[in-house]
Amino acid sequence: MFTEEVGVSPLAGDGGLHYRARIAELVTTGRAFARFEAGQVVFKAEIGAVTARACQIQGVWVEPGHRGRGLSESGMAAVVDYALREVAPVVSLYVNDFNTVARAAYRRVGFSEVGTFMSVLF
Repeated sequence: MFTEEVGVSPLAGDGGLHYRARIAELVTTGRAFARFEAGQVVFKAEIGAVTARACQIQGVWVEPGHRGRGLSESGMAAVVDYALREVAPVVSLYVNDFNTVARAAYRRVGFSEVGTFMSVLF
């Protein structure tokens, strides 16, 4: 997912040490979510940034062979429900403007667009 979304492997540079540490942190704090079918991850998401007032869902991904089956909607609904109950009273996310399929799925879960911004990686 990281390579598909960002265009760079998370293993580049340090061989993935920082990436693995971040994923371990998300798992140990209970903020990493996945659905498995036949031992394969078919949906994943994390709750990344967290404050007492809001949290942000990130890293949403559906395995390409399983896309179009509604996994993003059911997975996101479960993550949002958990986040609202256990993490913060506001849940946000951002999505690339060109990702119309994801944007439609997020709308079906109840998200609405409230602003735009750009990330610049260098």
